[in-house]
Amino acid sequence: MYKNNIKSISIGSFDGIHLGHKALIEQVEAMVIIERNGGYLTAGYKRSFYVKQPCFFYHFEHIKSLKAKAFVLKLKEDFPKLEKIVVGYDFGFGYQKEGNTEVLKELFEGEVVIVDEVKHKTISVHSRTIKKEIAKGNIRLVNQLLGRTYAIDGKVVSGQGLGKKKLVATLNLNVYDYDIPKEGVYATRTKIGKRWLKSVSFIGLRVTTDGSFAIETHILDKEIGVVKGRVWLEFKAFIRSNRKFESLEALREQIELDIMEAKKV
Repeated sequence: MYKNNIKSISIGSFDGIHLGHKALIEQVEAMVIIERNGGYLTAGYKRSFYVKQPCFFYHFEHIKSLKAKAFVLKLKEDFPKLEKIVVGYDFGFGYQKEGNTEVLKELFEGEVVIVDEVKHKTISVHSRTIKKEIAKGNIRLVNQLLGRTYAIDGKVVSGQGLGKKKLVATLNLNVYDYDIPKEGVYATRTKIGKRWLKSVSFIGLRVTTDGSFAIETHILDKEIGVVKGRVWLEFKAFIRSNRKFESLEALREQIELDIMEAKKV
C-alpha cells in the first residue's frame, strides 16, 4: 500500500480541469481521479499538468463493483490520515452510483465539503458544456470556462509536401484522445521543445488539395528547421471556417490574410 500523510482529497473525473473543478481542488492536498477509457477533454496523466496537487488515479473498471461503503473504506485504506473529502454537489459513487453526498457524510467520519454549482456569468461550468463549445469553435468561451487555454498535443508527421513549396511551411500533427475543435483556422501558440511560439493553425479536411483530414500549424516570424517528436497547440481564437478555394494561389492569398489576423490576436 502506498504510504502517505495526506489529510484532504477531492474526488471526481476532473475532465479537462475547468473552473468548477478548481473550486474543489484549491481546498485540498491531493486529487483522486476516477479514470475511464477515454472521451476526455484532457486524458490521463496530462490532467496533472494543470494542477499543483498530486493526482491519484482509480480506474473505473477496478472500482465499479464496489458498494458505497467499500469505496469509502478503500479511501481510508489508501489515505490513512484522511480527515477531509471535497466533492461537487452532483457527486455520485459506489456500485450503480448508489451513494451521493448525503451517503458520503454518513459513511465518512471526517469532514465532507460539498461545493455548489460553479457558473461563469450565467453559464453552468460542466465538461459537457465545454465540449459542445469546442465543437462549435467558440474557443474564447472555452478558455473562459476552463480558466486556462485549451491545448492539445500530437506527434509531428509527414504532410503533403505542398506547404513549403507552394503555400507556407507547416508542421502536421497526428493527434489522439482529445476533443478536436470545429474545422477551420485558429490563432494559436505552438510549443516546440520548451519554447511557446505564435502560430496559425488549420484543422479539417484539405478540400482544396487532397481532401484528407489534417491538423497543421504554421509558426509566425520564426525559422524553426526540422521538428521531430511531439508538439503542443494552444487555441487562442477562431479566425474562419474551412472552405474550398479555386486555386492554390487563392488559398495562399487567404493564408496570408489568416496570418495577419492571427498576429492581431
